[in-house]
Amino acid sequence: MPLPPLVEPADALTRDEVMRYSRHLIIPDVAMDGQKRLKNARVLAVGAGGLGSPTLMYLAAAGVGTLGIVDFDVVDESNLQRQVIHGQSDVGRPKAESARDSVREINPLVEVVLHQERLDSTNVMEIFAQYDLIVDGTDNFATRYMVNDAAFLLGKPYVWGSIYRFDGQASVFWPTAPGADAPCYRCLYPEPPPPGMVPSCAEGGVLGVLCASIGSIQTTEAIKLLTGIGEPLVGSLVVYDALEMEYRKIRVRKDPECPLCGKNPTITDLIDYDAFCGVVSQEAQEAAAGSTILATELKAKMDRGDDFLLVDVREPAEYEIVAIPGAVLIPKGEILSGAALASLPQDKEIVLHCKSGVRSAEALAALKAAGLSNSVHVQGGVLAWAAQVDPSLPTY
Repeated sequence: MPLPPLVEPADALTRDEVMRYSRHLIIPDVAMDGQKRLKNARVLAVGAGGLGSPTLMYLAAAGVGTLGIVDFDVVDESNLQRQVIHGQSDVGRPKAESARDSVREINPLVEVVLHQERLDSTNVMEIFAQYDLIVDGTDNFATRYMVNDAAFLLGKPYVWGSIYRFDGQASVFWPTAPGADAPCYRCLYPEPPPPGMVPSCAEGGVLGVLCASIGSIQTTEAIKLLTGIGEPLVGSLVVYDALEMEYRKIRVRKDPECPLCGKNPTITDLIDYDAFCGVVSQEAQEAAAGSTILATELKAKMDRGDDFLLVDVREPAEYEIVAIPGAVLIPKGEILSGAALASLPQDKEIVLHCKSGVRSAEALAALKAAGLSNSVHVQGGVLAWAAQVDPSLPTY
């Protein structure tokens, strides 16, 4: 359903602004009134990465008056495949500063506010309160639930996007929208997936250009909300399959029993989101306690000639990028399903590793549950091996 404009219009546009935004001004639905609303708007981008890149660039080009950027990370070379707001010369720089400079190059009329800190329960409400609209480009469940809850508690619309490999999703969550009986993110996803069940983009990969597709949808929705044009994705979910080049629009209904926005809410304040989402399962934490070795300790075991089996639990595509010498590839899924257990030795130590240590901890829990108690995993995985043992190896 159409919604009223989110912000009031600015008093006027300057001559330079009229010239810059002329292609908007001649669209009857936008016109002078809509452009003045964009000028008066304050939008916060949570993350200056894959989704944040096109969002920030196009919001800046569209003339949104104030853009906030929340990001505490630095630009890494692996970001450049999809995070097009950054360039080669930005590697090693704070992402927020790099994004700010790109925004200023696109449109110097936009004010950019940086929040170079980790967004958490101690600062999210204060930061969000300064903006009209939140656009979320994060890639972890704990932050998504926190963004959703904070936006709801403050009555702010929340434009959400998600990407993985060739698939993307986008929606607008605004249960307090005028006249709308709309859902929140918890209505769509009441519970986070089990820890380690859904790989992140860093583990599973993402087609770089997918960020542009979903980020552009998020930006379009933000502009529609700010100016009050069209029908925003409040109560709808867009699902995009890049391989089939197919977009689907799915109706999402409000859950009357939602613990946040339902009839009898039980979540009335921010919670511990890391605990809620369980970054690493309790079983994995318990299995890793006392059964974790460093990459340098693995190297020492190799140099001594210790008798053990080194198992890489990553996926085949990752194994092709970089591998620790002597490692046998057995993907985590085959261990968790039990399919690989019969092939593992009972009479020697098993050393597991993955990319960073999360998946190997989950696999370790499965081995210990199956009675293979003489098992350990490598803290930090292949990234630690490259950093501490063999810096010549590539990382990803």
